[in-house]
Amino acid sequence: MPVQLKAKLVKKEQLKPDIFKFSVEAPEIVKDAKQGHFIEIRVTDNVEPFLRRPISIYNMEKEKGILEFIFQVKGKGTEILSKKTEGDLIDIVGPLGYGIFKYDNYQNIAVIGGGIGVFPLYELSKNAKNDGKNVSIYLGFRSKDFVVLEEEFKAVSDKLVLTTDDGTYAEKGFAIDFLKQDVEMGKIDCIYACGPLPMLKAVRNYAIEKNIPCQISLEEKMACGMGVCLGCAVKTAKSSQDNPEYWHVCKAGPVFEAKEVEI
Repeated sequence: MPVQLKAKLVKKEQLKPDIFKFSVEAPEIVKDAKQGHFIEIRVTDNVEPFLRRPISIYNMEKEKGILEFIFQVKGKGTEILSKKTEGDLIDIVGPLGYGIFKYDNYQNIAVIGGGIGVFPLYELSKNAKNDGKNVSIYLGFRSKDFVVLEEEFKAVSDKLVLTTDDGTYAEKGFAIDFLKQDVEMGKIDCIYACGPLPMLKAVRNYAIEKNIPCQISLEEKMACGMGVCLGCAVKTAKSSQDNPEYWHVCKAGPVFEAKEVEI
């Protein structure tokens, strides 16, 4: 059940010039939160900006009640949030979402992400690794300047492949190309993905083509996080021109079985 609280910012890290990692005290949220859930943050007590900002959960330390999230400064709201200092209280609602990453039925899992879409994949990878799963991770970035969390993901994986579009760091190319190699060798039982829409489409279509279970986390403009504003609709795979059918990412997702949604 989601709760609203004022969470104390206990640690602030700047990973890149425009990317920040916040650690907050939120025991009431982390006790029920699972991999794939998200939170909604009110960045200011002022009228503007009015809407909360949806942000994925990056990591949780449940025994300490610590919740960690990472965000990129993209507009006025996230810019205000980035100015918070350690000791400040942050207005958070969570955990939110219904669909979560599930891996109980699979042993050899592939985790693939791109850009800032890699953040919600860490908690999944950590938990799966701790539960004895074989975790192969494929992360793609535009260039060396955009690579983040390499050591963190390396620590929670059996195999980590980093790619850059321009070849300025690690492997040149796209993460999905290296995933395909392992799929063809029979090393993967299920795929988990989050990232830019073109990447998600490619992963989804490939998984369906190869008949491999695949779960994707969708990122939409979720102003309320509770299905009230209706701003985060995604078309279901059952939809037709005569009978369109939609789910709302904040309530039915943000994690979906890839074959169940049309992106």
